[in-house]
Amino acid sequence: MSKTKTAGSQLKTLSDFYHRNGYVLVQNASRQKKEGRKYKKGDEVRLVALSMTELRQIRKLLADAGFKGGRPFKTVNRYRQPVYGREQVQRFLDLVGPRKKLAAPKAKKR
Repeated sequence: MSKTKTAGSQLKTLSDFYHRNGYVLVQNASRQKKEGRKYKKGDEVRLVALSMTELRQIRKLLADAGFKGGRPFKTVNRYRQPVYGREQVQRFLDLVGPRKKLAAPKAKKR
């Protein structure tokens, strides 16, 4: 990434990656209460990269913004970059904004 980019444009790029195909996983509080320590899922953001180059860019943007990313992993032909922890997830969403909800597809008339 060019050093001439400002923090605002870096944040915009990170936001674009999230809004393109990132997602948030939230801990199920009732399941946590019922299962206790057996239920180990927590809050996380996952950003999806289409290439190793994009993954490197996402990791750099996260580090520059002060986030500690988890270990990236590959699924089929995409790379996922997780960001773990309720505080980090909340700070991330405060910076990039919530995902825009897509309209449900209209039913086909027959």
